[in-house]
Amino acid sequence: MPNDNSTAPLPLAGLKVVEFTHMVMGPTVGMVLGDLGADVIKVEPIGGDNTRRLLGAGSGYFPMYGRNKRSLSVDLKSDEGKQIAFDLIDKADVLIENFRPGAMEALGFGEKALAARNPNLIYCSAKGFLSGPYEHRAALDEVAQMMGGLAYMTGPPGRPLRAGSSVIDVMGGLFGVIGVLAALIQRGTLGRGQTVKSALFENCVFMVGQHMAQYAVTGNAARPMPVRISAWAVYDQFRTKEDDIVFVGVVTDGQWVSFCKAFGLDDFAADETLARNNGRVQARDRVIPRVQELFQNFTKAELLQKLEEIGLPFAPINRPEDLFEDPHLVESGGLLELHLPDDQRSIRLPALPVEIDGKRPTIIHDLAKPGAHSRQVLAELGYDTTRIDDLQARGLIAQAEG
Repeated sequence: MPNDNSTAPLPLAGLKVVEFTHMVMGPTVGMVLGDLGADVIKVEPIGGDNTRRLLGAGSGYFPMYGRNKRSLSVDLKSDEGKQIAFDLIDKADVLIENFRPGAMEALGFGEKALAARNPNLIYCSAKGFLSGPYEHRAALDEVAQMMGGLAYMTGPPGRPLRAGSSVIDVMGGLFGVIGVLAALIQRGTLGRGQTVKSALFENCVFMVGQHMAQYAVTGNAARPMPVRISAWAVYDQFRTKEDDIVFVGVVTDGQWVSFCKAFGLDDFAADETLARNNGRVQARDRVIPRVQELFQNFTKAELLQKLEEIGLPFAPINRPEDLFEDPHLVESGGLLELHLPDDQRSIRLPALPVEIDGKRPTIIHDLAKPGAHSRQVLAELGYDTTRIDDLQARGLIAQAEG
């Protein structure tokens, strides 16, 4: 049974994080740290991060990755605005940035300059490439997927296809978090902070490492997923009576026995050539058509119920919008309620996919308007009301209304 941690502080409570980010990878680092209890202050320009105003596929970036952060809106092009940022950084444990190479240095916020001011600072840069010949190139999730072999593996031969989500951006953010946590632990022994870099390209290469390993071990290049040679005989999508699609996998010899028994496949169960996985893989040409014919006698609901009773891996083919009503997510707290800053509409979005002592991290700070916490943050830095009023009156900081 999980322990009662209802009054326990979150794992990163007390950690102070300053975030200079936009888009997805950098904001992901801050979101995860914030979900785990860190005090994350997002430094935004006057008017807010442009990510807030993206359309189409980008319209979900800020709502998904902007939670559990406070917003400070400040003019970093002014000397006084820069000083505000320096005052904030001087008291921080972690800084996150994911701007183009050289942008932070141009503002005076490069890693060397800040290490001289705050030797304990963990400086996390989320970039397109790690150090090397490509490090000054601009990159995007899609660029990394094309260069890193993932698009080749995802689409059919001759038709490279990016994955259907910003997987490289998000994973790059997660690797950034891993690096930050490792540097924080080592800070206790080194007595200083370190620079942590996470990058899209190397992250993508790591993700296709299993395919590189296949080639290194066997000499056979991995084929794109749509035409791959399956490692298992039954590991496919099948159509049901109503023409719905269900994925089913039978990946162990024990599962094969259970599968044959449950579906009355007595001849397959008695066939010794099918008793082991490799034999079944070699017989896919006769196994798969038979299974497809069998599954078309079931409705989707009937098939899913039977597969669950057997204990086989299976999945309906869901769309992202279907997940709002997924009973497991709804009942387990897997969707968090947030409110859009502009109109306060309530939305539900995925929680961090971890449990700590039986609990999922939840909402500490809702999605904030640009500059919603500017005055609060400056007051915590020791600025008095008169000075804060003056900065706001001169447009060097902005405080959101409401």
